[in-house]
Amino acid sequence: MVTISAIKADVGGFVGHGAVHPRLIGEAERRIGEAIAQGLLLDGRVSSCGDDVNMVMTHHHGVDADVVHHFAWDAFVAMTAIAKELHLYGAGQDLLAEAFSGNVRGAGPGVAEMEIAERVSEPFVVFAADKCAPGAWNLPLYKMFCDPFNTAGLVIDSKMHAGFVIEVHDLIDRRRALFHCPEQMYDLLVYIGTPGRFVVKHVFRRDDPDQPVASSSTSRLSLIAGRYVGKDDPIMIVRAQNGLPAVGEVLEPFAAPYYVAGWMRGSHNGPLMPCGLQDATPARFDGPPRVVGMGFQLADGCLVGPRDMLGDVSFDRARGIALEMADHMRRTGPFEPSRLPAQDMEYTTMPAVARAMEGRWEPIPDTAPIVATP
Repeated sequence: MVTISAIKADVGGFVGHGAVHPRLIGEAERRIGEAIAQGLLLDGRVSSCGDDVNMVMTHHHGVDADVVHHFAWDAFVAMTAIAKELHLYGAGQDLLAEAFSGNVRGAGPGVAEMEIAERVSEPFVVFAADKCAPGAWNLPLYKMFCDPFNTAGLVIDSKMHAGFVIEVHDLIDRRRALFHCPEQMYDLLVYIGTPGRFVVKHVFRRDDPDQPVASSSTSRLSLIAGRYVGKDDPIMIVRAQNGLPAVGEVLEPFAAPYYVAGWMRGSHNGPLMPCGLQDATPARFDGPPRVVGMGFQLADGCLVGPRDMLGDVSFDRARGIALEMADHMRRTGPFEPSRLPAQDMEYTTMPAVARAMEGRWEPIPDTAPIVATP
């Protein structure tokens, strides 16, 4: 069995929230090299999306392994020290705990992991997003594993015809539910259409429920910290081929940009724009929100890749559409739906502004005056 761990964190932006400084990437790569030499990891890669550092690692320690999570935590702490030295913005932003306590889940960094029996050929894609919430993966995961208009294999591949099991987490009440698709597909949509609360955590094959085929990070930083500390910027692992969606079917949902919550100050809706790794540096209004795809082949636990999956010219039109969607949203400025609805703004810096103006309000009398009192 091989474990694939994708762990990300924002430990300091360069410049502002737009990118990761090369020294932080270099520190992560150095530490991963040492961990491979010491036998802790089989392999690892480092990349970035916006101001988030993404580490993709393989090992034999299983999901939620203390040693692997401790390694990731120490790496992020070391990168935070460099970020503070360089006066980078939001240094250590995602490190919400004061010290490592056995697992980085709930401590700030985003984690997507799966333990699998490696197939003869094991292709998978790691998707990373910036300037959006964990529910950003709901729509593409639904399309990949439930929508025959996206995934032709659901109709014509006998190995996929039985469908998939979707595990959904309720981030507010801390509970989960399993939906067997296609027969419970409508029930699934009742929940995942509210991505601010319900998020897809795992996907499993119906005929092999012990083997996850997709895993995503589901942490909401505001719910952990009790205040706004930045957007969650989720990461996701999706396996492909041989009874699973083909690589092209895994990528297809991102050819049609859709709106996600996040963007500027975590307070706006914006289009999730697919882009190449070299273009994962949000700028306009700190965005638009970005998604990158890193393709890998697994070879005896080692990573062959990454291949830049969303930088291909076939996504050029999607990028153009996303920019038009961004134009449309920006025209409405501080009005909904550009700005998030009131219930979501409660998890931003807006409540502090509202409290400062509380004294302006007074009860409306039973018979309200027609004009304001001079």
